[in-house]
Amino acid sequence: MSPRTAWLTLLMAGVFEIGYALSVAGSHGFTVRTWSAVAVVFFLLTLWALSRALRTIEVSIGYAVWAGIGAVGAAALGPVFFDETLSATKALWLAVIITGVIWLKLADRPTPGTAS
Repeated sequence: MSPRTAWLTLLMAGVFEIGYALSVAGSHGFTVRTWSAVAVVFFLLTLWALSRALRTIEVSIGYAVWAGIGAVGAAALGPVFFDETLSATKALWLAVIITGVIWLKLADRPTPGTAS
């Protein structure tokens, strides 16, 4: 898998992780069947995509990016789907996570003169 494809797969895994987190919340402890079934599907998809991406991307970077995407997405979309709030303080710290994810992506670039 090319590095570009690996990063796109990791991004996809992060989106699946957001879906998993939101559907687990909607399942109310896996007591709502529809949300529970959706959670299982997203769980399998996120693990599949993450494992594919980690074939190319270092686990230390890939896992941090995946977790960051999931955390930011769930925190940003929680207020849309559920009775949650997104305060200015939360938004600030989410911006810090996003900045960290971007820097991790940049850190994974090969340095000039080295083979990737």
